[in-house]
Amino acid sequence: MRLRTPLALLGAAVLVLVGPPLLTTGSDAATGTRIPGLRFMVPNTPGGGYDITARTAAKNAEDAGLTHNIEVFNLPGAGGTVGLSRLVSEHGNGKLAMSMGLGVVGAVRSNHAPKTLADTTPIARLTEEQDVVVVGKDSPYRTIDDLVRAWKADPGKLPVGGGSSPGGPDHLAPMLMAKAAGIAPKEVNYIPFDGGGELLASILGDKVAFGVSGVGEYLDQIKAGELRLLAVTGPERVDELADAPTLKESGYDVDFTNWRGIVAPPGLSEAERDKLTRLIEELHDSPEWQESMRQNGWDDAFLTGEKFGAFLDAQDRRVVSVLKELGL
Repeated sequence: MRLRTPLALLGAAVLVLVGPPLLTTGSDAATGTRIPGLRFMVPNTPGGGYDITARTAAKNAEDAGLTHNIEVFNLPGAGGTVGLSRLVSEHGNGKLAMSMGLGVVGAVRSNHAPKTLADTTPIARLTEEQDVVVVGKDSPYRTIDDLVRAWKADPGKLPVGGGSSPGGPDHLAPMLMAKAAGIAPKEVNYIPFDGGGELLASILGDKVAFGVSGVGEYLDQIKAGELRLLAVTGPERVDELADAPTLKESGYDVDFTNWRGIVAPPGLSEAERDKLTRLIEELHDSPEWQESMRQNGWDDAFLTGEKFGAFLDAQDRRVVSVLKELGL
């Protein structure tokens, strides 16, 4: 017994000395990308743009071997500000991030939310995409001009649905479209939904005359013939939907794009912030993510850290300016 005890102690000491390096090499090191227990919050309902972005990012990160078992969960409400409030309350939680975009910027303003994106830790802007103007497959409107003629005749009788609160992208795009068509934005009957998933059912059920949402949200339904695409809002036609004209080439002076990104709770340590940023940087560079962007019609708009923070501040000022310009 006396001989075995020192040997056992020696063995334990060797394990202590050898163990940590074995557990912290490769991707698990402080300089790696693996964040055990990482969760992505989606601040609207399943099927919307934030949801698709978060679930695509999580799957691509896992497929690329950057990290494992990312949990994606939905916390909808008030255009994304319920999720934002929850994120800000998770002070110092380096295992939580939120998918977001211009819609949350607008919702903060329209809902007079107590917490803003200035209270978060900016991680990265990921993508930019155009909005689409769509109707159900049985709609009487076959072209954008058909729709605009009916809309101008009686704006209040043609409700337009969007997956964001007033001030968000799906609200701003049809308001700019109305102004370009000679319709007073205040006359537009805009019905907000909490994400593109909720909006889709109302378009298909003819609860709204037409809908405006992101390309990636409705790409499958457009290709399947469930939705009829009348126009896209950006400067150029979308490769995946080359038959659809832009609003500008249709005679309506609108050039509008949306964007999406990732923010984290406030109070992260420098190491936590850097590790989360590094994960998103390596995700961005992965073949998996590049292919997902192509399939979803997303344009690369990658921006990280302080530059992304400055961009968020500029977007807030832009929303206020556009709403004022539109008289809203």
